[in-house]
Amino acid sequence: MKIFRNPAFLAATSVTILLVFYLGLVTQRAVLLLGSQAFVAKAMGVLLLVLPIIGVWYIVKEWRLGTAVQRMASRLEADGRLPVFAGEASASGRLPDAAAAEAVEFASREVELAPDDWAAWFHVAWAYDAAGERSQARKCLRYAADLYRRAHR
Repeated sequence: MKIFRNPAFLAATSVTILLVFYLGLVTQRAVLLLGSQAFVAKAMGVLLLVLPIIGVWYIVKEWRLGTAVQRMASRLEADGRLPVFAGEASASGRLPDAAAAEAVEFASREVELAPDDWAAWFHVAWAYDAAGERSQARKCLRYAADLYRRAHR
């Protein structure tokens, strides 16, 4: 399968495996502390269990977003609607300032015309990412993924 040769997928899988291993070790230490007779050790064990719970929640949340983004990108690619910029870009994929502003403006108009269209939000996220505004791009991708999931239930 093509996805298993994708370096980003392999990196995400590797980091996830390491994080799960680490969370397992933390959980083991928490259980050992809970088995102690001392009240302080038991309290530390309870508090230490919070970290694996948060970690598992975060892993599930990020993998859920990643798989939704991959499905959206595949769908857009199949429809010939995947955003592509034919001009010059830096090695990291960032557009020159003028082109980035134009891409964000164009994609934002698309969202104004169709605020419930997941593809429009995906395009805005791509434009923000290409402009170097990663935080805004991530927010738009999360919203696009929510719209996509609602549309494909």
